[in-house]
Amino acid sequence: MNASPPFGHEGPTRTSRDPRWVLKDRPSSGLITGLVLTGLCALASFSFDVLNGEPVQFFIALGLALAPVPLLLAAVLALDRMEPEPRSNLVFAFAWGAGVAVLVAGLVNSLNLHYIMDTVQLSEASARNIAATFGAPVVEETMKGLVLLGLFKFRRTELDGLTDGIIYASMVGLGFAMSENVSYYLAALNSEQGGVGLAVTVVLRGILSPFAHPLFTSMIGVAVAFAAQRPGPERVFSILAGWSGAMILHGLWNGLVSYGGFTGLVIAYVVLMVVLVVLITVVFRDRRRIVALIQRYLPPYEPTKLVGKDDITMLSALPRRRRARQWAKMYGGRRGLRAMNDYQLAATELGLLHERAARRMVDEQTFHEEQRALLECMSTARADFPSSPAGKPPPYAPG
Repeated sequence: MNASPPFGHEGPTRTSRDPRWVLKDRPSSGLITGLVLTGLCALASFSFDVLNGEPVQFFIALGLALAPVPLLLAAVLALDRMEPEPRSNLVFAFAWGAGVAVLVAGLVNSLNLHYIMDTVQLSEASARNIAATFGAPVVEETMKGLVLLGLFKFRRTELDGLTDGIIYASMVGLGFAMSENVSYYLAALNSEQGGVGLAVTVVLRGILSPFAHPLFTSMIGVAVAFAAQRPGPERVFSILAGWSGAMILHGLWNGLVSYGGFTGLVIAYVVLMVVLVVLITVVFRDRRRIVALIQRYLPPYEPTKLVGKDDITMLSALPRRRRARQWAKMYGGRRGLRAMNDYQLAATELGLLHERAARRMVDEQTFHEEQRALLECMSTARADFPSSPAGKPPPYAPG
């Protein structure tokens, strides 16, 4: 198979601006504005929580909701090591879930609950079960999914594979779950069961099902990422299918928990575990796809001296990438580590750029502009690589 670039390739020509722009690691003014908006929404949501309980209870609930977040974030980001997404985008996705999505969904869900109680004349408990099973999934998945649609519209090039959709969906889901848990923990504290009710709620929401919201929304994330790689009306069908899947999975979980008792909870938990295993399998298959792109598209660049067989070997496996970073840090300090990080990311992005070009997702001018910037990043990074001790090759070299 011909692995030559679809538009040809050029050497590392100097660009008129810092070539690291192509790595997309700098926040834009639009992102900053969005973060301010989501922060204000989060404050408004927390204000409602404070009004529903005493300040001491609020901070107890907030602390319990925040406690597992670092571990959950680490688990999600561990899947995003081959081609890490820009931190600014990840922060915005998390903030959207914790702020805008949870505030709007909370208000709409409350209105739905009162509407059901007033029109159907049911008890509050029955109305809550109906709203949770049939209303909340539609509202919540729509609000969380909007940030993924925004990525599809304005940052489509960031969606290089299904893994990216899962990562962004998980971030918005974790943000949503964190803020929502504050409300649930406060309600448990204010209930007749008090501390016992709080303990049960923390176990159910914070320990047994912390990935529920990320898994629901990952259906949308996979669909949007798939659509980003496809042209024409197939995109619309894919996104609608993913959106429906997220709502159905969310409604199934809420319905089984609301009406099925302990047996329903066990069935719902098994369903979530199956979905989790499937998504992890998708991530590992997508990782192999990226490795194949590196091995296919980078060898033609060997004449530039920016990449060689040893480098492709290193880039093709996460353990070798990690050893290369450790080597760079050991002999070059923070500067060496940053150089190796930049090199690995730029080389990976170069392979993905060629895939986008092969799919005709970028025009020739954009291809050459990003290609030059990536090659310049690789050139600058290699210049900052540390020197190994005499006779000791880098740890990723074959043999």
